[in-house]
Amino acid sequence: MSRVAPGAIQERYKRYIQAWETLFPDSVFGGVTLAQFKAMAAISNKDCDVIADLDTQMAGAIASRDGNDDTIMDAMELIVNGVRADKSVGGGDGVLYKEMGYVPKSQRKPPVRKPKPTTP
Repeated sequence: MSRVAPGAIQERYKRYIQAWETLFPDSVFGGVTLAQFKAMAAISNKDCDVIADLDTQMAGAIASRDGNDDTIMDAMELIVNGVRADKSVGGGDGVLYKEMGYVPKSQRKPPVRKPKPTTP
C-alpha cells in the first residue's frame, strides 16, 4: 500500500509520461518502455474511474436512505401516537407501547424536584 495519496500519484505519473514523451520517447528506463508505462497508467486510471463511480453511487444511496428514513420516522411517529390513543391495546400504558421501546405511564418515575436554593 502506498503512502502517497491516489490523486498525487496520478499527477506524478502524468508528469512522468509528459516528460518522457517530450524528452526521450524511445528510451527504456528500469526495463519499462513508454508504451508499457502508459498501459500501467491506463489501468490505474480505470480503477480511479471505478472508485469515482462507486463514490457517486454511495452518495446517491446515502441521500436516498436519508430521505426514506425521514419518511419512516414520520410514519413511526403517527403509529406510536395511534397506539397511545387506542385504548383497546392499552394506550400509553399497554404492552404494545412498551414493546415498541417506550416506557409505559405506570412505570414512569415521578419527577424529582430540586429544592429552591436558600439565600442567607
